[in-house]
Amino acid sequence: MIGPLHSRGGVMDRARSHPAWRQHLWALLSTLTLLLCGSLPALAQTARKPSPYEYRPGSDSASVQPTTGPDSLARIDTRAQFMQLARVYNAGTALEMPHLIFVIDRQNAARIYYINTPRFALHEQFVRRQGLLRSLDKATLNAQYRDPQRRFLFGTLSWQKDLPGYTYEFWEGDRLTASLLRQTDTVLRASFGEPIRFKTNSTQHEQLASGMGLAYVSQEALLREQRFLPLNTGRAEGRLRIVRTEAQLRTLAPQDIPVLDEVPIALTPVAGLVTQRPSTLLSHVNLLAKGWGIPNVYVRDAQQALRQYDGRWVALEVSNNDYRVTPLTRPARAPSAPAARPAARNLPRPDLSVVALKPLASLRARDSSHCGVKAANLGTLKTALPPAARVPDGFCIPFSHYQAMMKRLQMAERLQQLQRRPGFSADPDIRRDALAALRAEISNAKPDPAFVRALDTQWQGQLKAAAVFVRSSSNSEDLPGFSGAGLYTTVPNVTRADALAKAVQTVWASVYNFEAYEARAAAGLRQDAVAMAVLVQRAAPSDSSGVMITRDPFDAARRHITYISAKRGLGIRVVEGKRQAEQVMYSNWSKAVQVLSRSAEDTQLVAKAGGGVREVPITGSRQVLTDALIVRLANVGAATKQALGGVDQDIEWAVVGDEVLMLQSRPYVDGRGR
Repeated sequence: MIGPLHSRGGVMDRARSHPAWRQHLWALLSTLTLLLCGSLPALAQTARKPSPYEYRPGSDSASVQPTTGPDSLARIDTRAQFMQLARVYNAGTALEMPHLIFVIDRQNAARIYYINTPRFALHEQFVRRQGLLRSLDKATLNAQYRDPQRRFLFGTLSWQKDLPGYTYEFWEGDRLTASLLRQTDTVLRASFGEPIRFKTNSTQHEQLASGMGLAYVSQEALLREQRFLPLNTGRAEGRLRIVRTEAQLRTLAPQDIPVLDEVPIALTPVAGLVTQRPSTLLSHVNLLAKGWGIPNVYVRDAQQALRQYDGRWVALEVSNNDYRVTPLTRPARAPSAPAARPAARNLPRPDLSVVALKPLASLRARDSSHCGVKAANLGTLKTALPPAARVPDGFCIPFSHYQAMMKRLQMAERLQQLQRRPGFSADPDIRRDALAALRAEISNAKPDPAFVRALDTQWQGQLKAAAVFVRSSSNSEDLPGFSGAGLYTTVPNVTRADALAKAVQTVWASVYNFEAYEARAAAGLRQDAVAMAVLVQRAAPSDSSGVMITRDPFDAARRHITYISAKRGLGIRVVEGKRQAEQVMYSNWSKAVQVLSRSAEDTQLVAKAGGGVREVPITGSRQVLTDALIVRLANVGAATKQALGGVDQDIEWAVVGDEVLMLQSRPYVDGRGR
């Protein structure tokens, strides 16, 4: 049995500073929170542990600890004294973190109280019970986080076991000033017997410390030491496979648990997933894993750590603070036994009566019946979002044109013949080759001349022959419980009329992408019920682009969070997830920006003048987003959610100059049903 791989640099710090990823960990990570405008009292809890207001009995986030010892100490000289007052979260796991809270009374000779944290979960409780302030109403309490002349400083001190060392920090929304931070640093160093550093919890804190010349530990720096992050909790039984080559990736079966070097661009359904390089939380593969409801975990050096289990049947368990691989004496079912068929699910029936190419501006939710949810959503947003954001102009090619091509090619009959072919159902290589042949036939088929004329007329007349992206808008994506993220093909930066017709057929053909076919089969969706509408949309010469989710992706209760991934240039790189993106969280409660990682890319994709894309070096700072732009994006996300019925959204966006563009919005699918 293998237990958690212990991280370096304070796991919960880096978990929070990581892109993000994690189910309950985000509750552990976040500053859950000063509700300065709400009914709950303000908190100055560490950003990496759960708020007492959100702790649920029986949760595994905190162990019950005795409240022995004094209420507080005026100084700490030894590790033993620190641990006497500390509360330890996730003891004995990869996310173990001892911490204590402290109060500095600035009106009483800057006296410091290192607080018995198992006894006093909140700073305010200690202040009240010790009689330090006769009245601590809501306004007075809020002032301790907002007022530069406040009486108290409320902070948290933690042991980062693998830095190694101690750090102190404040709530992300604390409006620290240079004098307040300097006073804190001076008092702590005079009363704490070990070296200690400031831990920044927001961009404002980082800028403040940098301007003061004060040494600090950033979330991004801690992220680089991250060794373990649960992306999706759960349990799976399957055959663990170390995957080192593309050829091995192609042979994965639904019962496999692959251990990958990095997140692939595409993946067929599997039983569980382990990766050994940090990626992007909002990559298509990670979103699909959440939709499939499979355990998904990042573990540094996982291929080395798990090599003894390669080819063996195991149970993979991923919890909020741990992962475990346990060998099984025999599989739950024989490897040769067929997998249980999923319950059949109906796809929306396409309306084939609409033939005219439809401008986005004319589309609303009801038009999804002939243009798909993706195009219908963008039509709705084209009216609802300005002036905060703009939807690039475009038009929809309804389902009827796809259906006409499929009927001409007798594709329904061809598919039935393939499905009856010996080995097609049992052998993924046979399926892969057969589906590739179907795609080639569709892509290379001679298009209907009347359709080509209508397409060219619409492109020339409405879009003035501008460069366009050609995207899918099928009836088998953006659905409740099935996002279909990344399953179908997008053709970028099309600039010629002949290339446009070819691009449309390429998108039609992507119905038979191997990963799309396998994902639909795993979800119980009928293959012969799929229909593909196509969205033709003006290309955006993006300065930056990315994805955002309108809530904490790992805790549905945290609606005040917007989670954003971003890279320079075109957004293809973000959704592929091949290298780590800039990842940030914005809280509309604290009004604070938390940087979890900066982009690891040293190149970006830009449009080529003659069509397609090219790669160019990134020069200068790797910072993609400013705080002001992050706030704008969060506001656009909130407006998008409201316009689309109040359902949390998975949004693709771009920025050109000073303008925010909306490229796509789909319902955010979480396989855990949270």
